[in-house]
Amino acid sequence: MGKALGSELLGKIYTGKKPRRRREWRGFKDTWYDYKRWLGYWKVLIKFTLKPNNVKGFFRYRWMINYLALPDYMDRHTEGMRDLQLRMAHEALGLIVTDICDMLGQIFRADPEIGNDEEFNKKIVLFDENMMSTLMGGFPNLIWLSVEVPSVYTSAMMCQEGVTYYIDKTHGYGVPTDVCPMPAAELGVVLADDFPLIGKCAVQCNTTCDGSLMGNGMEARKFKIPTFQLAVPIRHRQESVQEYAAEEVLNAIHFIEEQTGETFDWDAFFESMNRFNQETQEFLEWMEIAKTDYPQVIGTTLALYRYGVYQAAGGRNQAFLDMDRHLTALAMKGLKEKRMVAKEHRHRCITWGVQAAYYTALPIWLLNCWGIVPVADMLTTVSTEMVNTEDKDQALLDLAYLYENMIMRNRSNGGYETGVEALWRYCEQLRADIVIMYVHMGCKSMTGYHGLFEEEARKHGVHLIWVTHNLMCPQDGSRQDMRMEINRYMRTVLREEPLDPSLEDFDDSLCW
Repeated sequence: MGKALGSELLGKIYTGKKPRRRREWRGFKDTWYDYKRWLGYWKVLIKFTLKPNNVKGFFRYRWMINYLALPDYMDRHTEGMRDLQLRMAHEALGLIVTDICDMLGQIFRADPEIGNDEEFNKKIVLFDENMMSTLMGGFPNLIWLSVEVPSVYTSAMMCQEGVTYYIDKTHGYGVPTDVCPMPAAELGVVLADDFPLIGKCAVQCNTTCDGSLMGNGMEARKFKIPTFQLAVPIRHRQESVQEYAAEEVLNAIHFIEEQTGETFDWDAFFESMNRFNQETQEFLEWMEIAKTDYPQVIGTTLALYRYGVYQAAGGRNQAFLDMDRHLTALAMKGLKEKRMVAKEHRHRCITWGVQAAYYTALPIWLLNCWGIVPVADMLTTVSTEMVNTEDKDQALLDLAYLYENMIMRNRSNGGYETGVEALWRYCEQLRADIVIMYVHMGCKSMTGYHGLFEEEARKHGVHLIWVTHNLMCPQDGSRQDMRMEINRYMRTVLREEPLDPSLEDFDDSLCW
């Protein structure tokens, strides 16, 4: 037990009867820093609940109880970390926490059943959880919000059984149990009357998943506000579809203008996109560092923070660019000093496919248990292109390309070139010798690629480890089940022993 990486058997912290036996000891300096941050999260929660609207929100919406697991969530996503890695995780994910709290405060302020601020509500444009907020940079006087993110997606990440009540509600309604748990949970929230009914209008994307389209339709009927479907093309690599894609984005802009009375502000949009481009540039810098022997911004810190940057912030919030620059400075310091992120760097991996929302901390377990360094994941590679900030026509084309490359489009549903071929290019660039392939049993989109992945992995000399889960329903594939699939491969194929034997097999079914 102490300051050095890997100096404590982390599995002994789990008892199977309660989330944790005690806090992790990291040496005095890091333990004190981590403890102060832990107290800070409780401060955030207490400060949040002191506001009358937020108190009402806790009592009105069942899913709000999941946010009490925030301190434990941060413990899980900083496990085993020391020094720079620990600070990067707390600071980056801490900003996401603050942003979510602000979002919830705005939702409850507008909610007719809580704050009932009618004038504020008229400024709100709802986007679904798969829609990037980017085009809202041109509407500085309007408020972008997504009710699915805090009620469903974040809830499932905070607590592994956070949305199972809503999934059961949907199944009880008669929807087959093989539907993806995410739209099933969203429909369950509709059936339970647990969505805040806010917003002047809504914009939804034409997701490639039938389940999500079902969820969008039910939500549109529930909210009863004007709703626009952004139908950008899925085959985004085809040059012939780009003009149509730009026209669809322009149609969405016109829709928002008509519903709100606001005019799209090109100067504000260009300013926002300039910030967005700088954020993208910082991310590309992290990827360059990841190509070295000493990757720094990796795993869960990279994944969860990066989603927040390009999906939710979208260049509209200076705090995220400031954080990006701060992370780059820490990463450069780590690279210069040749800082390790684990006791041993045995392997480098890329996680591909749709990850389990109830086990976003799996990359940290890979690092601590087996010395597998998760240098990138599928969804962090979604947004890598710049947006023109001078020419309006080109800016629309670039913005359309971003929307064509949104989550659920770029890799999992964008065709062979982006779903399969791109993986091996990233493996070569980042020198990854293992791919952790998430198999979401409720998602049919990548099932047809199974044999192709196997064949290409053999050609490229990459170890492919399949990990089965059901996105938001841990009863169908627990965290322990996911770890066991990796354990079997590491022992039987690679003939390796774990760095931390106590993490190889432990029961965390009762944890948050």
